[in-house]
Amino acid sequence: MPVNLTPPNPNQLLPVKGITLGIAEAGIKKANRKDLLVMRLGDQARVAGVFTQNRFCAAPVALCKEHLAAGKSIRALVVNTGNANAGTGEEGLNRARQTCAEVAKLLGCAEEQVLPFSTGVILEPLPVDKIVAGLPAAVADLMESNWFNAAQAIMTTDIVSKAVSKQIRLGDATVTLTGIAKGSGMIHPNMATMLGYVATDAALSQPLLEALVRYAADRSFNCITVDGDTSTNDSFILIATGEAGVPEITDAASARYAALRDAVTEVSQVLAQAIVRDGEGATKFITIVVEGGASEAECRQVAYAIAHSPLVKTAFFASDPNLGRILAAIGYAGIADLDVDRLKLYLGDVLVAEHGGRAASYQEQDGQRVMKEPEITVRVQLGRGQAAATVWTCDFSYDYVKINAEYRS
Repeated sequence: MPVNLTPPNPNQLLPVKGITLGIAEAGIKKANRKDLLVMRLGDQARVAGVFTQNRFCAAPVALCKEHLAAGKSIRALVVNTGNANAGTGEEGLNRARQTCAEVAKLLGCAEEQVLPFSTGVILEPLPVDKIVAGLPAAVADLMESNWFNAAQAIMTTDIVSKAVSKQIRLGDATVTLTGIAKGSGMIHPNMATMLGYVATDAALSQPLLEALVRYAADRSFNCITVDGDTSTNDSFILIATGEAGVPEITDAASARYAALRDAVTEVSQVLAQAIVRDGEGATKFITIVVEGGASEAECRQVAYAIAHSPLVKTAFFASDPNLGRILAAIGYAGIADLDVDRLKLYLGDVLVAEHGGRAASYQEQDGQRVMKEPEITVRVQLGRGQAAATVWTCDFSYDYVKINAEYRS
């Protein structure tokens, strides 16, 4: 079961003026489940995104990049689950274009003004006929208040849907932010199989919107890992509808931009951490903090070495304080001049290692006490500088193998 993660409360998900959402059951992989989402954007809306760095990126990712680069205002997003449309070659691109063309026809916009997204099984043809047949129902369902159903419609192996809202004051007006995400397995940054959508009714210039989506991603979705697999379809989209009635933010040095930046990042972090809490088969939520590095990059390098280690992750599942596995991961992280005598390792509040070996004060029962908790912090002090980085991950359980072994059945 997910670690300290409950389904979102529909009554706490706030509409964002300028966006309507519609859901349909298209039967893409399974019957009688929400698997198709259309988002319609108002005329003032601006959109920016970051995408997977997997070279085998899916057809919809390639088409999203193409449509965003074309510079036309984006009027709609369409998301299907049950099929990734990845590893499908030119035919996959044609089917993604066909989906966009059908959405454009229904909404009265150009094909290039539609962004497509897919998630599910790789290397299988997209059943575009089912999607096209389901689109009229999704369009007929368009409502501002449909965020809860939208979060459900983008799930694959997720157990719990992921959605959150927040409001802040910008000057004399209230600005709303609402976001949804999906992801549970094949999670690793750049991006991390996840989809994330955050919308605000604030008005933001296009250059600042593009900077903000990268800023938020680097502090949220690019700080999570479940299994070290970078998906073909990962996408994080930020939408600013400009309909809150506040002046457009154009200055990156302004207090208004800083407040919105922090709020978008907070919403993104909640969604990103929810993905880890719902990691396939997860029983532990683990925060890895690496401090005292010469650079943030090397701190991340060490954090990911720990977070990706199957030996470390299975030890956490077993609540077994076999903590030499963490030291081994730090040692092979790739910092050639690391002085292990200066390093300190903490598990929760327990000092485990210092001066190149086991801390004199460490008792195994203290380590086991921490390992039994559902939320655990691993803290590494490198003793090399002032930089730091944080990564969120989970353990590996028997269920992770079972879920992925049976994924296509």
